[in-house]
Amino acid sequence: MRVFQMQRISAIALLIFLGIHMAVMHYPPFEIDFRTVVIERLSNPIWKVIDIGFLFFVLMHALTGTYVVITDLQRFNAFKRGLAGAAIVLGVVGFVYGTVTILAFQAPV
Repeated sequence: MRVFQMQRISAIALLIFLGIHMAVMHYPPFEIDFRTVVIERLSNPIWKVIDIGFLFFVLMHALTGTYVVITDLQRFNAFKRGLAGAAIVLGVVGFVYGTVTILAFQAPV
């Protein structure tokens, strides 16, 4: 898949995930205690999947965007493969770290 296609797909996914995030966290129909809401959300496996998906698309969008900006100049042609490899490694490390953090969360008893 081409980088610009990945950027567009991740942008659409981010709009969906950001809409869910804004509706739940910032514009609820009632007064909420954010600490309690976050603890309840991270205790629910469905919200963990949503948060991991959000993390994936944020990383993909940011890293593909950075790659496109850096490689836009012709003088960087020789480094494209190295930059792509570094972006993939950085993305995988960030995704694994974030996923482990989300999955390891346990609600206090």
